[in-house]
Amino acid sequence: MTRRLAQVAKKVGVSEATVSRVLNGKPGVSDATRQAVLSALDVLGYERPTQLRGERARLVGLVLPELQNPIFPAFAEVIGGALAQLGLTPVLCTQTKGGVSEADYVDLLLQQQVSGVVFAGGLYAQADAPHDHYRRLADRNIPVVLVNAAIEHLGFPCVSCDDAVAVEQAWRHLTSLGHERIGLVLGPGDHMPSQRKLAAARALAAAGGVELPDDHVARSMFSLEGGQAAATRLLERGVTGIICASDPLALGAVRAARRKGLVVPADVSVVGYDDSAFMNCTEPPLTTVRQPIEAMGRAAVELLSAQIGGSSVTAEELLFEPELVVRGSTAQAPRR
Repeated sequence: MTRRLAQVAKKVGVSEATVSRVLNGKPGVSDATRQAVLSALDVLGYERPTQLRGERARLVGLVLPELQNPIFPAFAEVIGGALAQLGLTPVLCTQTKGGVSEADYVDLLLQQQVSGVVFAGGLYAQADAPHDHYRRLADRNIPVVLVNAAIEHLGFPCVSCDDAVAVEQAWRHLTSLGHERIGLVLGPGDHMPSQRKLAAARALAAAGGVELPDDHVARSMFSLEGGQAAATRLLERGVTGIICASDPLALGAVRAARRKGLVVPADVSVVGYDDSAFMNCTEPPLTTVRQPIEAMGRAAVELLSAQIGGSSVTAEELLFEPELVVRGSTAQAPRR
């Protein structure tokens, strides 16, 4: 007990006596200090006293699918910073292959009496994935916000980058450079953002009086290796421009071109999606569609904070406008 008091007191910057008063439910402590002590207990991994467990912690779960794709650490930085400004403590939950699942993290967060949860790039975006853990959150009335397109009927507010506009920007950029055989590297078939991107590409092709062939659409898991394999298939079918659903997929496409003896962008142009860290440092620097991470992250926290504060928030989707960033991986279509 003495060690716990000392650690919590040091974490909060108060005396051990103050911590003791909070733990024993005694008066004489401000509400702000009381909340800080309870949050410190949660962060340090100590159980709250029985009489205090009914209160939700000032903790917010931030659930991400991975950290290898730089877009997710970027979202974590923005969302975590915005939560801290509100006096909320983010708890980063990153899924691992063969390890802790998204559902496992939800159970853990519920045990910790979290104030809310923000998901970015989770199973909510896949129609065929399990979704029971989201229902558990809804049944407990835990505030939740989703970042980027979700399946229907989950009932949570959502902050998304406009996938249709993103594809339109990339598609029009490539067609303006003379590309007629454009291919797409997308995520799995049940992935909602990829479905939206494909629908937008088909509409753009139709508007131009052509049809997007099925064999110009390659699906992949979201990794550099997956992008390389998918792009290799597209290059074998003669595409000269490739639009990818993430920057790692686009880097895989660049590698695929090189493995086939092609030069990017002289022989094939590649467009990524996200504009995550260091994409201006690749060789060549990657043309990509930038997600407005700062604006989206702050909007997600505002929606969550409103729910935590007891305000009613409609389960609608806020769409944010992306921005095409032209660099060195796109050029005029090669002459045949």
